[in-house]
Amino acid sequence: MAAERIFDRAVSVRVRGCGCEERRLNVRVNIELLSISNPVHKKDLAVRLTDDTDPFFLYNLVISEEDFQSLKSQQGLLVDFSAFPQKFIDLLQQCIQEQNKDIPRFLLQLVSSAPALDHTPVSLNVVETNPFKHLTHLSLKFLPGTDAEIKKFLANCLKCLKEDKMMLEEKLRRTEEDLTRQLSYTQQSLSEKSRELEKLKNEWTSYTTALSNKHSQELTSEKERALQAQTQYQQQHEQQKKELENLHQKSIQQLQNRLSELEVINKDLTERRYKGDSTVRELKAKLSGLEDECQRAKQEVLSLRRENTTLDAECHEKEKLINQLQTRVAVLEQEIKDKDQLVTRTKEVLDATQEQKVILEESTEEKHRHIEKLETTIKSLSAELLKANEIIKKLQGDLKTLMSKLKLKNTVTIQQEKLLAEKEEKLQKEQRESQEMGQSLRVKEQEVCKLQEQLENTIQKLEESKQLLKTNENVITWLNRQLSEVQMAKKLDSPASAHAGGRAAVSPLSMPDRPSFQSSGLSHPISPLYAFQNFLEPIHSKNGNSQCPVSKVQLNSQLLKATRCSDAHTVPAAGHAANKENGEQLGLDSKYLKKKDDSIPLRGLSQNTLNSEYLRPYLPAKAQPLPRAAGTPASAYFPGS
Repeated sequence: MAAERIFDRAVSVRVRGCGCEERRLNVRVNIELLSISNPVHKKDLAVRLTDDTDPFFLYNLVISEEDFQSLKSQQGLLVDFSAFPQKFIDLLQQCIQEQNKDIPRFLLQLVSSAPALDHTPVSLNVVETNPFKHLTHLSLKFLPGTDAEIKKFLANCLKCLKEDKMMLEEKLRRTEEDLTRQLSYTQQSLSEKSRELEKLKNEWTSYTTALSNKHSQELTSEKERALQAQTQYQQQHEQQKKELENLHQKSIQQLQNRLSELEVINKDLTERRYKGDSTVRELKAKLSGLEDECQRAKQEVLSLRRENTTLDAECHEKEKLINQLQTRVAVLEQEIKDKDQLVTRTKEVLDATQEQKVILEESTEEKHRHIEKLETTIKSLSAELLKANEIIKKLQGDLKTLMSKLKLKNTVTIQQEKLLAEKEEKLQKEQRESQEMGQSLRVKEQEVCKLQEQLENTIQKLEESKQLLKTNENVITWLNRQLSEVQMAKKLDSPASAHAGGRAAVSPLSMPDRPSFQSSGLSHPISPLYAFQNFLEPIHSKNGNSQCPVSKVQLNSQLLKATRCSDAHTVPAAGHAANKENGEQLGLDSKYLKKKDDSIPLRGLSQNTLNSEYLRPYLPAKAQPLPRAAGTPASAYFPGS
């Protein structure tokens, strides 16, 4: 006899007894096709109802082809015996789909004539509910199982449980082996990572010490260079001051000599005028006989008057020139003051570099503290892994004790039936514990990955600090280069002025005009503000992308624009166009031009005060407002125009 199982599922059934309330019960429906070939080949349909919670709940129904014919005639079925099992399964599937609803359309009813299901025949009804009535599609009558059938069913269940138990033990053994293998691998990887961490720590300490030594040496050398440059600048400044004073004294002496000569000429002219008046009186006395000579004398008088007016005009112009020279002397004194302020600014830049060095040392100490925290976390993880190993060993001991208990309890079948439920619960607990151990191992692996990511982040931060140190070194070298370029520009002032154009050579009264800067592409005289601005412009163009820890220079952009407008006729546009080819902004970055609370601003006046007495030394010589006497033309104030 061969049995083919075609359906085996738990279904919710409504149990109705005589004089009892309706209740719900989960019943497992097992449908099998039994084929019998001896003595006659025939097929039977076996349906069994069991309860997973009650092992003694057993109801059987066997339907042969002859029994199905009577059932078909009684209930008006329209299917054959071959299609009946599938149709019955379809009805059960619909009941399973509708069992979770509040008002199911299809439901199963287990009806008993007794008040309780106590070894009495029952009928299983497949009922469809509609708004009008309950329609019973199928009603099958089941008989309770006998003692032999119950024993046979329990023996089959026990056999299945043993097979499941063996499979679970084998699976548990495999999982233990996998977990031990994974644990050993994680321990090896953890030891390797710890060794790598110690290696990185040693490398980092050596590298930081080397960098600190190198930085201190470079800082001392830079201090010495800055002091040397400062002394050189002071010497050059004193020499230039002496030269300018000598030049001004010479020019003043020349003007005084010229003035004395003009005074002598004026005296001679006045004497000549008096002589002319005396001759006129004599000629008037002789008027009667010398009319022709009188007319000639009148002509001479007119010519002398014209010469006198011209001499007066020349004297007035000489007074104007003296006023212009006095204003130029004031401008040169202001330039000397500006150079002193530049020396103070260079000292502030050196102080800012020292502050940046202190900040970098503090950041390296913070990195060391973070690495020590990471080491402590790794130690705590290793301790937790050791605890997990101890828990696994305890579980292995528990499994061995369970195996010994199972060998002892196999002697009595009744005791096995009572203890099966307990063993299943223990196995489920062990499975849960093994799952929890797997989850804890995964969590530990994730924590190890996070620690690796933190190590990578710290390494990246260390590289960024290295780059910051490199940028500081570049800034220091750039400052040295700028100082050397300024020295070279100072040295090249005298030959550059010799090769400049005619406008920058000599003033109208043989006065030396302002020096021209040939290295910057300018062949015309420039104002001191413009020279200071162009000295600051390469700072931004060369180091525009790096953050330089240099002290901020305070400039009034409005005053710089005013000086550029005043020198527009002297500075060619080609010099600025060359610096703006790539759209870069000239001068320092805007963050270096922000105002400090403790700083002294350079020329912090507005555009409306440019014509005041305070700003007059800042303006170029050709753009300064001069005192204008009444009746003098405006062209007299600009002899070079």
